[in-house]
Amino acid sequence: MRILHIGDIVGKVGRDIVRDVVPGLREKYNLSLVVANAENACGGSGLTPAAHRELIDARVDCITMGDHIYRRKELNKTLESQPNIVKPANYPASAPGKDFAIVQSKEGLRVAVISVMGRVFMRPVDCPWTAIDRVLSQIPSDIKIRCVDFHAEATSDKQLMGRHLDGRVSYCLGTHTHVATADEQIFPRGTAFMCDVGMTGPHESIIGRRIDRVLETTITFRPTLFDVAKDDVRLNGAIVDVDPQTGKATAIERLQVRENQVKELKLQRP
Repeated sequence: MRILHIGDIVGKVGRDIVRDVVPGLREKYNLSLVVANAENACGGSGLTPAAHRELIDARVDCITMGDHIYRRKELNKTLESQPNIVKPANYPASAPGKDFAIVQSKEGLRVAVISVMGRVFMRPVDCPWTAIDRVLSQIPSDIKIRCVDFHAEATSDKQLMGRHLDGRVSYCLGTHTHVATADEQIFPRGTAFMCDVGMTGPHESIIGRRIDRVLETTITFRPTLFDVAKDDVRLNGAIVDVDPQTGKATAIERLQVRENQVKELKLQRP
């Protein structure tokens, strides 16, 4: 089976390209499941219930979040009630949301999706290593396919988590930096890894925000609104092939869809 993990969706332009191309990508690559990080999907920070539904309607199967998860309090009910969205598992137990999700692939296989947040250069959170071990112990043993979104800043943190999980999950893919890395690989015990799958949003930007606004504030210290940019919209992610019997990864490849490819993928929609 093949799983697409989409990197940080930024703003409406990010949601739009997901809506436009994911159905076509599912057909073109014979995808069994699509997971997407959507913590920046509304105005560049947070997610609303309406945007959650929009992404699910676009044939995203499960949504992961990160440090902006609670920017919009109206999402709390969605986090508690919907089975297809997870919070970082190393947030407090009292924080709204689920530590992991169990979703179905198109073949009817159960797949576990987990989000964990790093600590280096990030806000204080509980130990990610302890949290991931706890969550993995709670997932039924017959669920072999296990997908981890490690939302972290430092590549060293991400590499450590990947090695910690090697052989215990199907993949450990990084999000948060909005910059795709070129280190996709399969570790010795069968876990696919990549430090960061990149950003789905406007690349004529500073990690999704208007260049002029970020430059002005950086140089002059005058506060400005870091509005989401609009140009050079791309979808970034990674496709992982998984053996459904063992849960081990057999291949990983980076995926990037640029604006000039959107029309072709729209034509492939079922």
